[in-house]
Amino acid sequence: MTRPLLFAACFGLLLAGVIPASQARQDAKDPVSPPATPAPAAPAAEPAPPAPTAPKPNLEAGKQLAYTCQGCHGVTGYKNAYPNYHVPRIGGQTSQYLVQALTEYKAGKRKHPTMQAQAQSFSDQDITDLAAYLSSLK
Repeated sequence: MTRPLLFAACFGLLLAGVIPASQARQDAKDPVSPPATPAPAAPAAEPAPPAPTAPKPNLEAGKQLAYTCQGCHGVTGYKNAYPNYHVPRIGGQTSQYLVQALTEYKAGKRKHPTMQAQAQSFSDQDITDLAAYLSSLK
């Protein structure tokens, strides 16, 4: 078959929807190429590792850790000298808020020298325990 006839045949099959356009163009360019072989199947994806679970809170451990918090947060009307502002009440706050705040102090995202030093001394388990205990106070 000559090239113009081959092109016409491919074009006709393309219009009829028998072959995809990319194959018709390839046939017109290279009439002697062997048919394309299908790509090998991709290997099966491994299941995603399980998400890390949050530590289980221990209220008794949190109570033991909270003694350091009481020096500022447990005194009614206490004003902190650096910077000079009222120290917030943390008893009864939500556990999620307390975990977030302590984690941000630990990472340096929240700025307060005393709170940063305190938070950096806590492990993730300590933060979970402390937040659980403080949130249980009313």
